[in-house]
Amino acid sequence: MTLLRLEPRGEASRAMVYATPLLAVALTLVSGFLLFWAMGFDPVKALHAFFIAPLLSLRGLGELAVKATPLVLCAIGLAIGFRANVWNIGAEGQLTLGAITGGGLALAFYGEGGWWLLPLMIVAGMAGGALWAAVPAFLRVRFNASEILTSLMLNYVALHLLNYLMHGPYRDPDGFAFPESRLFEADAVLPLLVAGTRVHLGSLFALLAVAAGWFLMARTFIGFQIKVIGLTPTAAGYAGFNQKKIIWLTLLLSGALAGLAGLGEVAGPIGQMNPTISPGYGYTAIIVAFLGRLHPVGILLAGFLMALSFIGGEAAQIALGLPKAITGVFQGMLLFFLLATDVLIRYRVRFGAKRAVVGRAAA
Repeated sequence: MTLLRLEPRGEASRAMVYATPLLAVALTLVSGFLLFWAMGFDPVKALHAFFIAPLLSLRGLGELAVKATPLVLCAIGLAIGFRANVWNIGAEGQLTLGAITGGGLALAFYGEGGWWLLPLMIVAGMAGGALWAAVPAFLRVRFNASEILTSLMLNYVALHLLNYLMHGPYRDPDGFAFPESRLFEADAVLPLLVAGTRVHLGSLFALLAVAAGWFLMARTFIGFQIKVIGLTPTAAGYAGFNQKKIIWLTLLLSGALAGLAGLGEVAGPIGQMNPTISPGYGYTAIIVAFLGRLHPVGILLAGFLMALSFIGGEAAQIALGLPKAITGVFQGMLLFFLLATDVLIRYRVRFGAKRAVVGRAAA
């Protein structure tokens, strides 16, 4: 006898589209409680240190904004591509290239900068990310190669390129052979927005990206084309929409935003080039995009939640001695529960055995 079964819905539930992310967060918290208990830690203290303590000070709120900035920038670009079924998994590499190109200008004009240097670095960072994204775009359009694989593999190429530069051309000649660059000069650093915190101009860029992403998808013909191509490619072809154009547009746009995020890290909280620019923002942004339901406002909220997981993980390590991997565990559980609960969008849960249909023969 079946006690629990899934019954197909007549149509996708719009309510569940927005309810399942909340359900996934709740299940993650419950699982985290059980995980901490199994590890021998006080679950209440651990969850408080992880999710509440960072929000109780101005510095903690500032760090939340700093961590959310690259996540939101990357996720906005990824979400636009995902809406068109263009699966860019290379935001991590594009972020790295943005840091390399934009940060490279800060080092090239070291001691010779002016007011013009920072705007030039921003443009160079976006261009570097876009050019790195152009590789999978070209391979997809020209050879129909999967952008999932090509963009993912380019992440590792970008990381090795960064390591080469940090042990070679970008290394500080007075840095005692440590793989890091000179500290950027004042003209090459993003200005702070809130005194007493590290919140910088990049956070404003993230908010502008949210607004621009919403406008693009909700109020422009290009946004309409993106949605139609993603939902019904055949109908889009009959309507004369150019799918190759959308592939180029979405990949270059997502690459540019990821590059801006990378430039924001080296010209913002880091203030120099080093081999560990990102703790995985480009990969985490994929979770942010789906947790935010590919909607710019949802992505903004999801970005703060995932930023809290980074900050809370660090706080829990210091306060309770939790392992560093706990941050990745929480992010992984959140993605798992989000994917699992998404089944409720098209199916409803029924309890009890399915009623038998009595046929004429039985009568």
